[in-house]
Amino acid sequence: MADLHIPDALLVKNYVEGNESALGTLIKRHESKIYGFIYSKIADRDISNDIFQDTFIKVIKTLKSNSYNEEGKFLPWVMRISHNLIVDHFRKTKKMPMYRETEEFSIFSIMSDDSLTIEGKMIVDQVEIDLKKLIEELPEDQKEVLVMRMYQDMSFKEISELTNVSINTALGRMRYALMNLRKIIDKHQIILTN
Repeated sequence: MADLHIPDALLVKNYVEGNESALGTLIKRHESKIYGFIYSKIADRDISNDIFQDTFIKVIKTLKSNSYNEEGKFLPWVMRISHNLIVDHFRKTKKMPMYRETEEFSIFSIMSDDSLTIEGKMIVDQVEIDLKKLIEELPEDQKEVLVMRMYQDMSFKEISELTNVSINTALGRMRYALMNLRKIIDKHQIILTN
């Protein structure tokens, strides 16, 4: 039962130093939250199990390669890995409808190239640069919540835990960040579209 009181950061350190059971403790501690998150997105037990296992394979590889940067954020880091694997799963399994070629219908009539042109890519990149500049103008507490939510895909519960504020405060900061961004965009008459 003493394992419950050992912080994640110390368990990670112990695992990296060769204590294999420390990883088992980390997995047991967080498996219901991580698996629940994966299952909520996938809704298939077998695929969810696969993604859960792949998540921890990635965790192990990263920890063993000493490229994990411990900042007391083990769970959000693992959740981000599982989120990325879920996205990869949906990309791989994107289903194509079946069509048969007939005299009235040609497959080429529905095929299109959705990839960005060079010009389109430049526009998207410029919008991203402009948006990051606008975000820099926000007050620090609003910027922090917006970046965690939009770029790190963290829940408001995770944000509130990491920033030591209530969920309502985190939600309020996000709301004010979006309102302030709109004011800045209006003030400078910026168009953020491609």
